[in-house]
Amino acid sequence: MDLSRSDFPEGFLFGAATAAYQIEGHRFGGAGSTHWDTFAAVPGNVVRAEDGALACDHYHMWEADLDLLKDAGVDAYRFSTSWARVMPEGRGAVNQEGLDFYDRLVDGMLARGLKPFQTLYHWEMPSALADLGGWTNRDVAGWFGDFVEVITRRIGDRVAAVATINEPWCVSFLSHFLGHHAPGLRDIRATARAMHHVLLAHGEAVGRLRALGQDNIGIVLNFDHTMPASDAPDDVAAAARQDAIFNRWFIEGIAKGSYPAEALEGLAPHMPKGWEADMATISRPIDWLGVNYYTRHFAGAAPDQPWPHLRDVPGDLPKTQMGWEIYPAGLEGFLTRMARDYVGDMPLFVTENGMAWPDVVENGAVYDPERAAFLADHLGAVRRAIAAGANVNGFFYWSLLDNYEWAFGYEKRFGLVHVDFDSLKRTPKSSYHEFAAALAR
Repeated sequence: MDLSRSDFPEGFLFGAATAAYQIEGHRFGGAGSTHWDTFAAVPGNVVRAEDGALACDHYHMWEADLDLLKDAGVDAYRFSTSWARVMPEGRGAVNQEGLDFYDRLVDGMLARGLKPFQTLYHWEMPSALADLGGWTNRDVAGWFGDFVEVITRRIGDRVAAVATINEPWCVSFLSHFLGHHAPGLRDIRATARAMHHVLLAHGEAVGRLRALGQDNIGIVLNFDHTMPASDAPDDVAAAARQDAIFNRWFIEGIAKGSYPAEALEGLAPHMPKGWEADMATISRPIDWLGVNYYTRHFAGAAPDQPWPHLRDVPGDLPKTQMGWEIYPAGLEGFLTRMARDYVGDMPLFVTENGMAWPDVVENGAVYDPERAAFLADHLGAVRRAIAAGANVNGFFYWSLLDNYEWAFGYEKRFGLVHVDFDSLKRTPKSSYHEFAAALAR
């Protein structure tokens, strides 16, 4: 990997990321049921009906996992705190075992010189709240705010940064319109409400955090480079519609206090009454923006289909194990676009970027030059964005560990570290060693 720290601005943070439900082992420590537990229990939703009950057993192996971060020479660790671990019913009673676990975890990071970057919600909606409608229920903003106060009062004094919600598009559209993630709905009214309420919950969380004196508050949005399948006007319009739903809805709600017209043309009839009055809360100022980026897609028009009248058209670039095209230029494009159109000089962090690959252990090692090349190419894209004026302050690889990859179960491997899901043995891959060597230079 032909790069070093000197290729990036002074103080630039390098890190790796994980998420609670994907690694911890949710059956441990008094955690409550989540909508992922019940979604996975339905045949056809998740590969082999796998769930996060054991995952990587980070709940017990967290010290060794933090040592892996320290030994890699990274500066920061992006982790998430499970709502259902802290408040098993989503509200009311607090699970002290859960709070104690996150207390130990944050102290462990600090002891190893790692900056803790906390994400408050990474998709583990407590089942008791899912029973009440979850993200389709306006009350979710208050429920989430209460959880934010509980966890922040315990660890907020020691975290370097806080993100409210990870990937609102996945929380709402992927989960309520496409039905690929929990709760697995396919309903446009539920989608419109979830897309709005997830941002309302973000704004509520920002207000609660400010009232507690918390600083360095942000949100993590995912972006997908969208291109028209052809130059035909219908395909160009389809790509603009897809871009509005996926890439513009959430950042424009936050940065501009409005939603894009191309998305509202389909969603407006299903929005909650009086939603416009919430935009002041949704657009409360934040301190930094997290950008998650993986791939690009081509959008074509599908006039014979219901709104949004879209069809996905395959591209011809090399693909990851997920079937996602490898397109580093898209990361550069989003970083410069965010700076130019939405946040100005606000600090940006690449909070997720990585690739899945069918890694195998051979002779006690994992050789993954494809991942090292992917990482180097995307860090090159970050350098170009910085040179173009984007205030990018850090990069977090997804993920530290092979883990529970949601609807794909344990089949897709994103980690710098291989996990044997039978023995739970960790084996750092060659990409881990190359990344560590680059950071040491």
